[in-house]
Amino acid sequence: MLRETVIAAREQALSKDLFLRLTEHFIHDHGYRPGNSEVKSWERSLPALLNVLLEAGLDDVQVLFEYQLPLTSKRADAILAGVHPKTGEPSYVVVELKQWTNPEPDEDDALLCWVDGYSRPVLNPIEQVRGYCDYLAYFNGALSFNPDRIAGAAYLHNATEFGISGLYAVEQSQRGRLFSEERRGLFVEFLQSRLAPLSGATAADELLAGKIGPSKQLMAVAAREVRDREEFVLLDEQRVAYETVMRAVHRASRADHKEVVVVTGGPGTGKSVIALSLLGELYRQGRSALHATGSASFTKTMRKVAGTRKREVQDLFKYFNSFMTAERNGLDVLICDEAHRIRKTSENRYTRAEHRTGKPQIEELIDAARVPVFLLDEHQVVRPGEMGSLKEIRDAAAAKNLACQEVSLDSQFRCGGSDAYLRWVVRLLGLEPGGPVDWEPDDRMKLHVVDSPQEMEEFLQERRDEHYSARMSAGYCWKWTTKYEAGQPLPADVVIGDWARPWNVYGDRGTAGAPPAALWATDPAGFGQVGCVYTAQGFEYDWSGVIIGPDLVWRGDDWITERAASKDPVFRKSTPDKDVNQLIRNTYKVLLTRGMVGTVIYSTDAETRAKLRELVGAQETTPMAVTTA
Repeated sequence: MLRETVIAAREQALSKDLFLRLTEHFIHDHGYRPGNSEVKSWERSLPALLNVLLEAGLDDVQVLFEYQLPLTSKRADAILAGVHPKTGEPSYVVVELKQWTNPEPDEDDALLCWVDGYSRPVLNPIEQVRGYCDYLAYFNGALSFNPDRIAGAAYLHNATEFGISGLYAVEQSQRGRLFSEERRGLFVEFLQSRLAPLSGATAADELLAGKIGPSKQLMAVAAREVRDREEFVLLDEQRVAYETVMRAVHRASRADHKEVVVVTGGPGTGKSVIALSLLGELYRQGRSALHATGSASFTKTMRKVAGTRKREVQDLFKYFNSFMTAERNGLDVLICDEAHRIRKTSENRYTRAEHRTGKPQIEELIDAARVPVFLLDEHQVVRPGEMGSLKEIRDAAAAKNLACQEVSLDSQFRCGGSDAYLRWVVRLLGLEPGGPVDWEPDDRMKLHVVDSPQEMEEFLQERRDEHYSARMSAGYCWKWTTKYEAGQPLPADVVIGDWARPWNVYGDRGTAGAPPAALWATDPAGFGQVGCVYTAQGFEYDWSGVIIGPDLVWRGDDWITERAASKDPVFRKSTPDKDVNQLIRNTYKVLLTRGMVGTVIYSTDAETRAKLRELVGAQETTPMAVTTA
């Protein structure tokens, strides 16, 4: 993010310094260089906006370029900060810039549009900028009690009114206005109605200092989302995914039609938020829809939280193996969340003989609904036999001659919205080429390396005392005692030196004050037990403590996976070493991407700790000295 006055930014744009500075800030914030197309869009669009602001006499208004929305990697092109001409209060205008000339609205849904050069529909810019305003009003403390201070506009500076006439099918509002170059005069008037020709420095300070609201904990709001439409603000690709599914449902209801929708995205891109938004809307419309996952923890938590008052709400949440005998196309929609956990078949030792058909689980799920929806992240496969890949779903749909629509989610909301942190994790673990890189601290994610599990636990407890949520998790490197007397303290299986803590509860019933496994990540009483990947996957908390066990150690210039050090019972002798290597690395990627505010890492191996210290740097290795509030 870069901050300048309008007049200073215009001078820098003329000398090209503005775009060099934006590039430098982008690299620092995200850990990689912006693409050529992005730099060209700055060079073409930002001068157009600055010229309009100068024409409006707003020389001293502050511009926040490439402003990153709180707790997400999504960026607004520009936020104008100034003083309202009537109230004298701080006033803000979010501006989305487009170089489009002739966008066409989607035939079935005005909220989507088609643009030359894009292979898929994108969100109408009126709705896009409105979503940014709504999101900021919810998450930034400077606006949460003053929501009228923010307005939004999309400026298509290359477009004529004729060229964008179809976009006006979407209703406009103060937070969602649309201006073409032909309506430049009206754009000037709009800006003057929201911003006075005065310094915007104080208003910009207030917005940047605004306390960021806590992340909406998915489980805590699920009840109202499903029952009463608690509003999640879906942004850009999230909204496109939502509208894509709803269009498919509409087509299916009008004719004998069936199609598959796949939504892909990494951790924290909002897949489960989309799933809940869809389920809530479909449920309110009276359509037959179910939510299914392959995760016992996720499903049981959703049943408990979302179905507290209504049993029928609990029944909306199923498992992937619940559809072996389902009526063909008996549902309008089946939402398959965490679809990367789909298994080869639904059969297990309890399956009745007449149901042992060997039918692939993917086929069962596709057959169960007119619109089966799959939300997945292929890099979160952590067990042998999990096979919910994009290719598998495509192939299964093609075999049935079904259309398969795909939406990719790029922006992420986990890890404080820090793209740089997620890239650091995947490079650290060798899940992307190039090897580990040094961590460059940003203002979105904290990262610490500690010398002992005691230090980790003490630090996390201090964060809990500050009202953050926190959990400790570890690689599956210690035996897990699964049988113990009810009411007795959990066995302290995770032993590191003279520090010992229990794994989270094994099973569906809590004991001695510890919650059942499915609620470990969401019940505050889960702190004090060590979670594994199967209880942590799909959840998030503010601070994450991760113990890297002896199954993954750094030697020389690369990672070594020690399968003999893993106690995970899912690894059989028949599981190839190559698969075990990948699954162990995927496991630590999951564990390292649970935190929303910060991550604390400890390795049981001295050489590995030394490598982590080298990468993270001295400024981040003494967490007690860091202010986190």
